[in-house]
Amino acid sequence: MSFFNRKFKRILLKLSGEALMSGREHGIDYAYLFTLAKAIAKLADSGVQIAIVVGGGNIFRGSHGAEYGVSRVSGDFMGMLATVINALALHSALGKLGKESRVMSSVRMQEVCEPYINNHALRHLDKGRIVILSAGIGVPFFTTDTAAALRAIELKCEVLFKGTHKADGIYSSDPIKDDNAVFLEKISYSKIIEGNLSFMDAAAIILARDNNLPIVVFSVKIPSNVVDVIYGNCRCSFVSGEKE
Repeated sequence: MSFFNRKFKRILLKLSGEALMSGREHGIDYAYLFTLAKAIAKLADSGVQIAIVVGGGNIFRGSHGAEYGVSRVSGDFMGMLATVINALALHSALGKLGKESRVMSSVRMQEVCEPYINNHALRHLDKGRIVILSAGIGVPFFTTDTAAALRAIELKCEVLFKGTHKADGIYSSDPIKDDNAVFLEKISYSKIIEGNLSFMDAAAIILARDNNLPIVVFSVKIPSNVVDVIYGNCRCSFVSGEKE
């Protein structure tokens, strides 16, 4: 695909919290995390500026708390705090590899990490630091997918790479539940919305569509895919406008 025949200057990598479990029922598989950090460090060494948005589903999901009476607002804030834990873990793993990174949070907690300020994040990226963005956009009712799309646009990233643990791309239906699900290598924003394909929430898709932000969906079960997908060397789905 011609889209991958280029050298990206700046990308946003969205990592699901569930991916960090790597087969566990909850929490972080630190062996997997360190291997993933090695792949991210390799990518950074190639000259690509990397911003990362990490989810928190391996620790807490607001929807799960709702089953036990936790309000949506409280649950979403708890989920934001979970993303900070994951971001700090990834920051530590990168540090052990000698890679400089910064954790920034949309919820202010200056004793723990930096507040997200757009100009500061851009400065870190220009200096070659990996920027790990946590706590979503800092308000409830918005997912980390929406945060990923928003931050990618704000930080002038050329593409949003969404690494997931569930599938290796986008399918016509859930491939886990439907053996007849069809893999979609290339699809437009409008087809995603019309088909109600649930790999990413609608707010994120609309943000990407309105700002012409391409999205690439791939599996991070194999950590080296983080590097391979940049060059189109692993299975993935490409989301763009009608004319792409």
